[in-house]
Amino acid sequence: MALTHIYCGNGKGKTTAALGLAMRASGAGMKVHIVQLIKGSDTSELSSISQLSNITVVRPPKNYGFTRSMSEADKSEIIICHNEMLSEAYKKMCGNEIDMLIIDEFFAGYNSELVDISLAEKIVFEKSESCELVLTGRNPPEKFIAAADYVSEITAVKHPYEKGISARRGIEF
Repeated sequence: MALTHIYCGNGKGKTTAALGLAMRASGAGMKVHIVQLIKGSDTSELSSISQLSNITVVRPPKNYGFTRSMSEADKSEIIICHNEMLSEAYKKMCGNEIDMLIIDEFFAGYNSELVDISLAEKIVFEKSESCELVLTGRNPPEKFIAAADYVSEITAVKHPYEKGISARRGIEF
């Protein structure tokens, strides 16, 4: 039986937790497919993941920046990209090609309507019983929390950004 996980909250570590689970699954011989919504800039974890043959990652071909600063043209482009990635992931999940599907920044894409809402809901509410599903992001709607088996909220208590310390390679990206 495969279950649904949510890593949410305003703290640092949602993606880190999901990728840690991907590493654990990979070590157990599971095939993991990671869809990163929104994120298009280079991140350090991609170097490590690329060395593992049973983990695949798809993400936007370029960095569109934060959703609040995207132009309408950027939003149109990224919606098409997101929907293609999610459609492919859904097919892999339903075709039993993967054992775990991680959708990073799922709630950012969903809440900002940068994905096909019905496709996103279909992935969650009609998921394959043989594929573990992991969703990350802030502010998950209650219907997703209700559907999940694991919900971990990561709360920011303190963050270096508050002191003006920028994101550091290997730590935040």
